[in-house]
Amino acid sequence: MSKSGKVRLLVVVLAAVVLLDVVTKLLVQSNLALDRQIDVLGSVIRLTYIHNPGAAFGLYFGPWSRQIFLALSLVALGVLVAMYWYTPALEKARLLAIALICGGALGNLLDRVRSPNGVGDFVDVGLGAMRWPVFNVADIAVTTGAIVLALSLWREDRRIEQGE
Repeated sequence: MSKSGKVRLLVVVLAAVVLLDVVTKLLVQSNLALDRQIDVLGSVIRLTYIHNPGAAFGLYFGPWSRQIFLALSLVALGVLVAMYWYTPALEKARLLAIALICGGALGNLLDRVRSPNGVGDFVDVGLGAMRWPVFNVADIAVTTGAIVLALSLWREDRRIEQGE
């Protein structure tokens, strides 16, 4: 993959993730009352519109959460973009992973900038009272990207250990 191919991959993945994240959040916000639940697949998958003023898994730092997470998001995006540019073009899985994480981080960052209430979340998965924390498309992109990135780095470590 050429340098322009790397740029194109980043732009396409960022645009796709952010667009899908923004559109789904707008659809939920305009069609579902805050804290209302709609069963999609029984009670296993629900739409539950909430505002998350903290971060993943309910991490919250009180009244300064918005500013702290805005700053952390900007720092993380800077580190990820640098990591992207230094990743060899042959490492397509790693490039895709970093682009997914950046897209998700940017999607949630836009929510934090746009609303003092925090990030809009709406995907609610679980069984009965055992529920995963409510999440959104940006969170899916970050999680998927993080898994692929971890596997890519693990695979590279294995190659190095084996002397390849």
